[in-house]
Amino acid sequence: MPTDSATVPAEGLAVARQPLLDARGDVHGYELLFRETVHHTSCTGSSSRASAMVIDTALLSIGLDTLTAGRRAFFNITRDLLVDGKASLLPREASVLELLEDIPADPETIEACRRLHQEGYVLAVDDYEPGSPSEAFLPYVTYAKVDLLATPPERLGSIVASLKGRGVTVVAEKVETREAHDAAKAAGCALFQGYYFCRPETLESGSIPPNHLAHMRLVSALNRPNVSAMHVEELLKQDSRLSYRVLRCVNSAGFGLRREIQSIREAVVLMGLNRIRQWAAVWLLTSMNSGPTELANMAVLRGRSCELLGARLGGPDHAGELFLLGLASLLDVMLQRPMPVAIAELPLGGEVRSALLGEDNAPRRVLDAVVHYERGDWEPAWAAAARASLDIAELADAYQDALQWVKQFTTANAGN
Repeated sequence: MPTDSATVPAEGLAVARQPLLDARGDVHGYELLFRETVHHTSCTGSSSRASAMVIDTALLSIGLDTLTAGRRAFFNITRDLLVDGKASLLPREASVLELLEDIPADPETIEACRRLHQEGYVLAVDDYEPGSPSEAFLPYVTYAKVDLLATPPERLGSIVASLKGRGVTVVAEKVETREAHDAAKAAGCALFQGYYFCRPETLESGSIPPNHLAHMRLVSALNRPNVSAMHVEELLKQDSRLSYRVLRCVNSAGFGLRREIQSIREAVVLMGLNRIRQWAAVWLLTSMNSGPTELANMAVLRGRSCELLGARLGGPDHAGELFLLGLASLLDVMLQRPMPVAIAELPLGGEVRSALLGEDNAPRRVLDAVVHYERGDWEPAWAAAARASLDIAELADAYQDALQWVKQFTTANAGN
């Protein structure tokens, strides 16, 4: 498919999100990452049009609840947004206004911060450094982000202590390894941003625990194209927790039934074989995750994004394979095993197995595009999409549609 920017609608905004985790690994909020159009790979300025598009997309087109699942949304705020009043269009209770590091500390910007703080808005400063212009904003700031890659480790403790002394919550950003996370936590940082939790803490070569192995085999069986409804029913009955989740899902308000369903067979028929297969796979994979909840949510988001793109490339059968590819792409982290060990017992298709092991094939290019997009690595995302014969607008649409699906998944799993 063509990837020339002239084929991409100018109004198509690229949006991704990056989680901020607390010390327990729970999601505190999401930083929303935007590009003015899907063919931009970097910020192109702070025009009123771009600012209006960001606000309109986050609040109306996609919706903050879909983007953040009820957590706080961290918005990058330019000087124009700050001083011309557009930032006040964002909802106070759901937003954090993150002041970019290049905003000058002039009378207009300081007054704008004071006014927003007085109105009840929560502010943050990005890339904080002692002695920088952002010092002037600290009286009005709740969060300060400290770039671990740019901060000497020996200075981190004193910087954090100084900020905490002023009542500021410190966010360690660009946390890419478990060691960096542990050091930042020891220094007193309260929140952590980066994809360290997507990397295995240890890579063991021992066997996978039997319960995990049984779960993975069940995931694979449920994703075989020729599995029957009767077989699905029997598989679901083997796990009481899974059976409960299926019944809870089909009896939820979102399903719109006028009577409650009592049997697994009825639930399978009503939900449909393909959908019950996917949900069961998601639930089982979630049960294997011993890391942050966000890790499982990310695997689900990848799976659904890959599935939607697969449907555009090769139809339903291809979509099912790519759903499992995205879902399994974090198995090495969830199980703390090398990927070859994590998938050794899974009866995966040859291309999907090769893709999980890093081979540059067609499924891998789709997965690479999704992973780069979720991280806001726009240029590599567009390049991977082109290699996968995908229009870059399709990649953005698939991710946004997947966010809606994950929201449904999260709602159905609440309390489980």
